[in-house]
Amino acid sequence: MLAWGVAHRRDLPWRRTRDPWHILSSEVMLQQTQVQRVIEPYRRWVERFPDPVACATAGPAEALRAWAGLGYNGRAVRLQQAAVAVVEGHDGRVPDRLDLLEALPGVGPYTARAVMVFAFGAPCGVVDTNVARVLCRAAAGRPLRASACQTLADSLVPADQPWAYSQTLFDIGVAHCRSRDPKCIDCPLREGCAWRLAGHTLPDPAAPPSRQSRFDGSDRQGRGRLVDALRRGGVPAHGLAAACRWPDEPNRARAVAEQLVREGMARWTSDGSLRLP
Repeated sequence: MLAWGVAHRRDLPWRRTRDPWHILSSEVMLQQTQVQRVIEPYRRWVERFPDPVACATAGPAEALRAWAGLGYNGRAVRLQQAAVAVVEGHDGRVPDRLDLLEALPGVGPYTARAVMVFAFGAPCGVVDTNVARVLCRAAAGRPLRASACQTLADSLVPADQPWAYSQTLFDIGVAHCRSRDPKCIDCPLREGCAWRLAGHTLPDPAAPPSRQSRFDGSDRQGRGRLVDALRRGGVPAHGLAAACRWPDEPNRARAVAEQLVREGMARWTSDGSLRLP
């Protein structure tokens, strides 16, 4: 598997660094976002904010502007808050302990483990949806609960090559052990895959999850449009519906605006306009 990785692992910009802040930034960007959409925003982000101090001092409004094109804009605010926490609580250095990482705003167990492995070389498993598929099919041959999947992942990591092992598992999940129509015939894990050895019996140990709720026409779509408008300047109260592209639903647009304010992604000004924080 590791030999396959040397020949086939994707060349991604965050794989060329071990800088903990850059790794943390990339992992937050990659949450619920396809890799190709992240590459250029990541490059812009680490150029604009090369370290936590730069991001902390810039403020949330600047972070939201730099996040343009990625969606799920709350991640930008939480990452900026994490930068502040790193500066105030860790002398500007991303901590190298799992519990301290998980205490940062917007950093959950997966992201904390990814930073531990990819920045600090910790021998622990990093389980995203791609890796979970590989483990359920190839290693276990059966569905696994999240906790069992994590335990299995931790037990399989080679102590001397956690970075290469985890990155290779990601790419096997993307290239071969796909959610639908897996390419088993030339998968590097084929010979020992528990699911293949069982004759690919159904149900699939890593059956695809139910489809995500529709994006078109959703509140999430309107939120994104409103944040894009805020990046260009203030939006008056009477212009909220137009910014969300819901001209006949001003109350809905107002509710979305209020939610952005509660989440720290926007603020009301004295003239009644909505602006970035």
